[in-house]
Amino acid sequence: MRTFNYIAPLAFALALTACGEASEGEAGASAAGSVDAVEAPAGQKWSETVSKTEAGGIVMGNPEAPIKLVEYMSITCSHCKEFGEQAFAPLRDNYVESGKVSFEIRNFVRDPLDLSAAILSRCGGETPFFPLTEQALSYQGTMFEKAQAMGEATYGSILSSAPETRFVRLAEQLGLIAFFQQRGISEDQAKACLADTATAETLMGDTQKAVEEYDIQGTPTFLLNGQKFDGTNWAMVEAKLKEAGAK
Repeated sequence: MRTFNYIAPLAFALALTACGEASEGEAGASAAGSVDAVEAPAGQKWSETVSKTEAGGIVMGNPEAPIKLVEYMSITCSHCKEFGEQAFAPLRDNYVESGKVSFEIRNFVRDPLDLSAAILSRCGGETPFFPLTEQALSYQGTMFEKAQAMGEATYGSILSSAPETRFVRLAEQLGLIAFFQQRGISEDQAKACLADTATAETLMGDTQKAVEEYDIQGTPTFLLNGQKFDGTNWAMVEAKLKEAGAK
């Protein structure tokens, strides 16, 4: 069973070894014929239809889409960043908009940096979640630089502080509050979200459930209609979507 040590050394918090490596995967969708496109309701776009799921993720697209893609992702995972750069635009434009595919992101929090960014990506509610997540992934390198610059002593002091101030202090050091403020999350709103210990506990709990239910060991990991496969390559994921009928 995975445990979460949020008073870990800084070097551990920045380790990228928990990111997944590309693989052929454990399972995929069985071969299927092409499924029909589904038009969004008048005046709407499927990419703008966003809601929270029972599993704690955020899903974009037709709620009744016959092909459901889930990504367990970490904002501090380099492979997740690369996948986002490759996949988010074509996945949205070519598959979600057709009504054939829904795309759900479930945060799999790996470290305190990741948890802070995940909390802020959800701070504005469901509607801005996907663009905020995409932009947070692009900030990954700067976040690591600022984390290294703070040093072990400061990092340890922050993680030893009271739960309601811990992630506020960490996000300030990482420049995350200013980063999200430029993207529509006010400073007061960001600090309130980071101080909400229930949100942090929920995200950690959802991560633990993912380990127990799907044996998630690295990110990104994908579910396609409930079947798990590992990988970081958009071409591989797209092939799975087409195999499932999203042609």
